Amino acid sequence: MSRRRHVAPGDGPRSAEVNAPADAAPAGAAPRRRRRRGAIVGGVAGAVVIGAGAVLVLGGFGRGAEPDPAASGPGATATVTRQTLVERSTVKGVLGYGEAVVQGHQGAGGDGGGGGGTVTWLPGVGDVVDRGGVLFKVDEHPTVLLLGSLPMYRDLGVDAEGDDVRQLEENLAALGYTGFTVDAKFTAATAKAVEKWQKDRGLEKTGSVGPADVLVVPGPVRVDALKVRVGAPAAAEILTTTGVDRAISVDLDLADRDLAVEGGAVSVALPGGGSADGVITAVGSPKIVKDESGMPGASDTTVVPVTVTLADGTEADAGSVKVTFVADERPDVLTVPVAALLALAEGGYGVEVVEGGSTRIVAVTTGLFADGNVEVTGDLAEGDVVGMPS
Repeated sequence: MSRRRHVAPGDGPRSAEVNAPADAAPAGAAPRRRRRRGAIVGGVAGAVVIGAGAVLVLGGFGRGAEPDPAASGPGATATVTRQTLVERSTVKGVLGYGEAVVQGHQGAGGDGGGGGGTVTWLPGVGDVVDRGGVLFKVDEHPTVLLLGSLPMYRDLGVDAEGDDVRQLEENLAALGYTGFTVDAKFTAATAKAVEKWQKDRGLEKTGSVGPADVLVVPGPVRVDALKVRVGAPAAAEILTTTGVDRAISVDLDLADRDLAVEGGAVSVALPGGGSADGVITAVGSPKIVKDESGMPGASDTTVVPVTVTLADGTEADAGSVKVTFVADERPDVLTVPVAALLALAEGGYGVEVVEGGSTRIVAVTTGLFADGNVEVTGDLAEGDVVGMPS
């Protein structure tokens, strides 16, 4: 006996047969057996599910057979729809100012020696430092913030050449210093501009710049936390900074790395309710997060840090959020509700197509499942009516 069953949404194939109700004989009359309407599928007389709710119909053609109104068709229907089907994945994130970056000392007293000295001044947590601002002081020597992409990795003076020279000259020009050409050559004119800059900052006029004098970052920073106090030895970790714009930090499992593409759109469920649109602005390198739970069998995990920026004008408090990424997308496909699927005894899936007063089982190939619908291909067309559980 062949058997077909409806698939419950989100549960995969499962049995959902409902036995057809037995007919009761009139009161006082001798009971009599009524024959149910038979059906032939694939040229074989036997059992087949007819109607939503997966009603089991028994074959039994013969003289005197009477039609059973209860088995006339599905109790509910749906329409085959053409649409773009989108699968989404939601993960937790934290709304703040983005990933915190450690900033430290690269030498004492401007000698670039790589350590030593005493921290003599620190900014406040939450302070914003822009181009030309002081991030901290060691032995009263300030480390000044410059904007760019190339770290200050060497001393720059007359006759130095390279992209880092151009970057320094671009910053001097942005701060209002003139008298030199912005290019890749550190000339005597560049040195004079550096001396003016140093004089304005109350520093010794050397005409050269080293790693202890400046810190290069992509943009203005916000002081996130202080790692040391004033009076502590200068170290590689003095404070941490973030960006100045509100951002969401998400640690994606390494297996979900493909969900995050810079420039990709996401939706965000905000603290306290409401939602907002966001854009993926940064995807970092994988990092290991140590498990500190102490639970048996616990292990470290590898995650990918992702930064999401909210749309301009979004008002939201800092806190936990849920970020929804697009995991997969199928444009312009035929879909039916998942509940319309029938698990076929011979394997695979089908749907019950309703045509006028009759129905037929059509085998389908399933694709993407999303939002209670499923992509299907087979002998179907947009607008066809299919049976559903009642």
